[in-house]
Amino acid sequence: MAARPNTPPRPIIVKKVIAEAHGGHHGGAWKVAYADFVTAMMAFFLLMWLLGATTEKQRKALADYFAPTIVQSKQDTAGSNGFFGGDSLVAVDKYPHGPGQTGTKTMTIPRDAVGGPKEASGRERERLRFQQIARALTERVQAKGELKRLARNLRFTETVEGLRIDVVDDADFSMFAIGTSQLTPAGARLFGEIAGPVAEMPNQIMIRGHTDAAPWSAASGTNNWRLSVDRAEVTRHFLEYRGIDKTRFQRIEGVADREPYIPSDGFDPRNRRISITLGWRTAVGN
Repeated sequence: MAARPNTPPRPIIVKKVIAEAHGGHHGGAWKVAYADFVTAMMAFFLLMWLLGATTEKQRKALADYFAPTIVQSKQDTAGSNGFFGGDSLVAVDKYPHGPGQTGTKTMTIPRDAVGGPKEASGRERERLRFQQIARALTERVQAKGELKRLARNLRFTETVEGLRIDVVDDADFSMFAIGTSQLTPAGARLFGEIAGPVAEMPNQIMIRGHTDAAPWSAASGTNNWRLSVDRAEVTRHFLEYRGIDKTRFQRIEGVADREPYIPSDGFDPRNRRISITLGWRTAVGN
C-alpha cells in the first residue's frame, strides 16, 4: 500500500542509560568484615583448644604471659635443696608468713611506669644486702669442714617481713635434742655461724619455732606449742650471747606444727625448724 503523502515521519526516541557504580553487597567492605570475623573465630577455637589441652599450671603461665604488668616476687613452697633453698632469693613461695596469709604477696608495677637508669631505692639496696648476707653465710658454713654438710639445712627466702633464714632439721641432723629445747653441739655451731653476719646488720629480728606433728603423752606435762616457743627463746638467748644486741629482737613466737614445711607429712623431720627473719628497714617504694 502506498504511504499517505500527508503523514508526518515517526519520531526517533533515544534512551540514554547511565550505569551506576556497584554498591552494597557488590562492594569490597564486606570482605574486610568477614576477614575480621574469621580471625576472631579462629582465635576463639584456638582458645577452646588450649583450655582443653593444657593443665592448670600451663593455663596460669599463659595468663601471666598476657598480664605483663604483674611481677611476682616468689613461687611453689618455702624452699628446696639449693643455694637459696629455691630458684633464687626472690623466688616465690606459698609458705605462710603471718596470720591470715597464704603466701607471699605479688608486686604490681604501674602501667605508666617509665624505665631507664635511676638510683636504686632503699628497698632495692636492702634486697641486695640480703643477697650478700645469704651468700656470705652459705660460704661461711661451707668453708667449715665439720659444718659443710649442714649448708643444705639453711634456706633463704625473701618475705613480706624481710629475709627469712630457715634452719631445717633432716634425718641426719637435729638442732635440738629430740623432744627438748636443748641445743645439740652441731646446732650450736651452726647458730654460731649465723650469729656472725646477722650481728653486723641493724635490722630487727623475729624468731619463730616450728615442730613436727609427733604427739605427746598426757603425762609429759608439755606439748608442741610450748616446745616451739621454748626453742625459739633458746635461739634468741644463744644469738644474744653471741653478740647480737638484745634490743633488736622484735618478736619471739612458736607455732607448733601449724605451719608445716612439708604439708603432706606432718611427721617429716624437715618440719622441725627455726625461722630467723631480718625485718625490712625501708617501706615498699622507698
